[in-house]
Amino acid sequence: MTGRTTPLGVGIVGANPHGSWAAAAHLPALAQLPEFRVAAVATTNRASADAAAVAAGARHAFTDAVELAAHPEVDLVVAAVKSPGHAAVVRAALAAGKHVICEWPMGSTTAEAAELTAAAVAAGVVHTVMLQGHHSPSVNFVKDLLAAGRIGAVCAITLVAAGDPFGGSSIRPELAWSADPGKGTGLLTIMAGHMLGMLEHLAGELSEVSAVLATPHDELTVLGTGRTIPNRQPGQLALAGRLARGAVVAVTVHGGHSDAPHGFALYIRGTEGTLTITPVQAGMYPHWADWHVELRGNDGAVSEIPVPDRYRRLPSALPAGPITHVAGVYRETATAIAEGRTARPDFTIGLRQRRLLDAVTAAAETGVRRQVTAL
Repeated sequence: MTGRTTPLGVGIVGANPHGSWAAAAHLPALAQLPEFRVAAVATTNRASADAAAVAAGARHAFTDAVELAAHPEVDLVVAAVKSPGHAAVVRAALAAGKHVICEWPMGSTTAEAAELTAAAVAAGVVHTVMLQGHHSPSVNFVKDLLAAGRIGAVCAITLVAAGDPFGGSSIRPELAWSADPGKGTGLLTIMAGHMLGMLEHLAGELSEVSAVLATPHDELTVLGTGRTIPNRQPGQLALAGRLARGAVVAVTVHGGHSDAPHGFALYIRGTEGTLTITPVQAGMYPHWADWHVELRGNDGAVSEIPVPDRYRRLPSALPAGPITHVAGVYRETATAIAEGRTARPDFTIGLRQRRLLDAVTAAAETGVRRQVTAL
């Protein structure tokens, strides 16, 4: 693919124009990236597939991921369906020899994620997992601050964040299916998974974890329906851990049912100062938001450190928030294809996050600290 001048043809599976994540984030991101054109879409029925093609400006509409992946105009397949369907889409892409982007989480289980990772590596294609916090300008700016020793050696990191719309006593109808932990979507997998992935990208890998997971609601009210459903998903997480480099980490992800979380606070203490990080925009998760970064030195002096413009490498027409970070993952994928290299974050990083969540779950179930690297 080196030297390619024509846009990459993208085939999106799960592009329903009404309420899908692909319609909300993927398509607006792709619309601002000249490296791509949406060549094909697929949904579960013909009417929605045709409507999705019109909305996306795609020439081809399918109801089957295998047919989409096999089409010669598709260079890159995107798995943007609900998490239980990710694996089938990835397998279709790999069987057709196509590059692939998979929404987080990769598959419904760690075993499935390991299978997909091995297959993607063997296929020799570019494979990317949509852990979009890796491409946040704010995250990468702070990552560089830490690497440059701006606050000395990192001693402790504390993150307190909301996990809405998961973990509350009620849930939106379109998310009711997620009350079953076998579906692979919930506060731990989605919210904590993204946040821990962002923290490891920022400061390095966790080597050990202790955790408490609580499920305060055995039943959930499905909003607007008057019915209740059984719930087996945890709604609260408290994690304590240690980075391989020695710093102590504390993460609290608290559940609720608000459409827009109230925000987060991230504190990074070093030997020569402390960074206090909060969202610029209300209603944002840490892996979505632009960050307000404040430095307090050991002398007590406080200063704001704005994110330099050089970290904002995407078109200015992209709105602040998740669309920009999703666009960052797409641009990284296009660059990796053009340069014939591995994309970041690739499936191996996605598998690492799956194994980390397994360690968190095991620590919570047993009350015993778990070594992440031993998995």
